[in-house]
This record gives sequence, structure tokens and C-alpha cells, in this order.
Amino acid sequence: MLVSVVAVVVRFVKSAGEERLQLKWCAAAALALAVVFVASVWVTSAALNVLQSVAFVGLWTAIAVAVLKYRLYDIDRVISRTLAYAIVTGLLVGVYAALVLLTTEVFRLHSTVAVAASTLAAAALFNPLRRRVQQVVDRRFNRARYDAEQTVAAFAARLKNTVDLDSIRDDLATVVGQTLEPAHLSLWISRQS
Repeated sequence: MLVSVVAVVVRFVKSAGEERLQLKWCAAAALALAVVFVASVWVTSAALNVLQSVAFVGLWTAIAVAVLKYRLYDIDRVISRTLAYAIVTGLLVGVYAALVLLTTEVFRLHSTVAVAASTLAAAALFNPLRRRVQQVVDRRFNRARYDAEQTVAAFAARLKNTVDLDSIRDDLATVVGQTLEPAHLSLWISRQS
């Protein structure tokens, strides 16, 4: 718990702008919870129990506001990764179990050899399966990332056939604006012969 508090304090000190606003919500609620918790060490009463409950609800509310209003912890990415790894884990467990059953029951191989072969097969399938599942999940749940990848790929394809520097510059500015959404964009091109 101490390490997590220190991590949030360090992040707050290094933050600016909207990120600082995000963290202020969490910090204020955590401070209220800490004060009530310290007070409960010396005083025990029903009112203090109610204050503890209210402080916990306040902390959960602050986290919800920080996540939903200010997109604090990039929750879309967390959900996307969690969903992809859960699907991959389920598929690999199923493949592993099927391979072990197939090799031990159908082919009547020694059980340790069957388990080792099944483990190697499941391990070999992990990265290709993870990449494919992540693409499907991103296409469905993380559209911004998927659309950005598609936009950059289309720009790269157009770039192969374009020689006009002004059209490349305009196209690059458009692609960067769509994919990264920067507050400001500058492009410096050297006019050397």
C-alpha cells in the first residue's frame, strides 16, 4: 500500500494539466479516507463507522470520475488487453487439454511425452493466437487504435506512388491529425537540391 501511495504522489508531482486534475480527485478522496482511518484508531463509534463507509464510497466515486470523465488509466486499453488475454488463455487451455487427451487416449503415448508435446504445441501457438485475437478485439472494442493502424497503412500505400512534396506534406498532416490528434502540428522540410 505504501508503494502505491508513493507511486501516485510521484505521478502527481510530475503531472500537469488534465492529468493533475485526474489525480486530484483520487488524492482528495484518499486523504479523506486516511483521516477517517487514523481517527478510527483512537475513537470507536457508530458515527465513525458511517464516516468510513462514506469515505470508501467517496474514493470509489473519485476513481470512477477520474477514469470515466478524464480517462485516467486509459481504461479502453486495459479492457482490450484483459479481454484478449482471457480469450487466448481459454483457447490455449482448451487446445492443451485436447492435445493431451488426443495423445494419451487415441495414440496411447506415454503420458509425460504427451504432456511435453502438448505443452510445446500450446507454447508455439501463443504469439500467433494472441496477435490474431488482439486484432479482433481491437477491431471490436478499441476502434481508435484499429482505425489509426488502418489509416497509417493506407498512408504508407499512398506514399509509395506519390512524388509531389506538397501533397505528401498535406497527406502526412492529415494522417497525423487523425491518428494522434495533437494539439499542434509542425512539419519541417529541408529544401536541399
